[in-house]
Amino acid sequence: MLVSDFNFHLPEELIAKEPLADRAASRMLHVCRDTGAFEDRLFRELPDLLRSDDLLVFNNTRVFPARLYGRRGGLHAQKLSSHNPAMRDFLKGKVEVLLTKRVDGGGDQQTWEALVRPGRKIGVGEHLYFGEDHELHAEVIARGEFGERTLRFSPVADFFGLVERLGHVPLPPYMGREDRPEDRERYQTVYARERGSVAAPTAGLHFTAEVLDRLHARGIETAEITLHVGLGTFQPVHVAVVEEHKLHREWYSISEQTAAAINRAMDDRRRVVAVGTTTVRTLEYAALVAPDARPHAGSGEADIFIYPGFQFRVIGGMLTNFHLPESTLLMLVSAFAGRDKVLSAYEHAVEEKYRFYSYGDCMFVE
Repeated sequence: MLVSDFNFHLPEELIAKEPLADRAASRMLHVCRDTGAFEDRLFRELPDLLRSDDLLVFNNTRVFPARLYGRRGGLHAQKLSSHNPAMRDFLKGKVEVLLTKRVDGGGDQQTWEALVRPGRKIGVGEHLYFGEDHELHAEVIARGEFGERTLRFSPVADFFGLVERLGHVPLPPYMGREDRPEDRERYQTVYARERGSVAAPTAGLHFTAEVLDRLHARGIETAEITLHVGLGTFQPVHVAVVEEHKLHREWYSISEQTAAAINRAMDDRRRVVAVGTTTVRTLEYAALVAPDARPHAGSGEADIFIYPGFQFRVIGGMLTNFHLPESTLLMLVSAFAGRDKVLSAYEHAVEEKYRFYSYGDCMFVE
């Protein structure tokens, strides 16, 4: 299967670079897997489209300001800075770091996988400093196969407190702008709780307290899992053949309460509807590795890559945003609804000028 089979034309002006003032005002394309039919709706109508006995599952991960701007330390960079004024910014040792995954076992000393800029210049053994008073200090201790670095931070009293103050919201690069203070609230679901993601589970960005109240008023059962979105979100597909692509592992957790709710729904032949591809990946991975093909309570790291031909064991419906051409997320949706049906729906969305990507509109596929 070729990656190019999942390409489509997307005009630049349809990429949503700003959020709507009203989260629930997004448009929603309702897609029927059985017939391939689709219908233009509004996200506010989702509670009315769900069945009263559905189980709706959310990802409660919380985005933190994981992008840090700092400086490279060391005498060499300081000496070079005086030689070429045109290169002054670079030679002063400016660095950008995107924390993508914590890899230590906890405690005061934090060790993280990260993407860095300028990537080719930053080697193992370098020291990086963040904040005007160098409140955060990290040493580069390893380099990964995808160019990522492992950073070991010096112990501080309140690591995440400093990151919250010094860091920036890691908006996707296709937005083409720096983050603003309002993104801290808007690039976050209203039910976010468990800190750890470097990207929002974007299908959940449409929900408001009012919509959640309407779901509960209809008696629709809800549950939550946690999957911390990491490097895989930022890693493009570099191979030509789909089956050759490998995903990074992302940490997830399923509570006893959620596992019980899902298993009750499956026993009763009720539909499990996932809010977002992160929820899909979590539940399907948990079922894939379980001997009885059921999600169980626990935590771990998921690296499941879902593309056409995958056998879904849990999910019977999903809410999802519109994704990038040739992306693993588009492949996942195509696995659920069929490639031709999904690309036809995407073509319609382009014609009708739906808004694409993280701050864009959504699809409800059932």
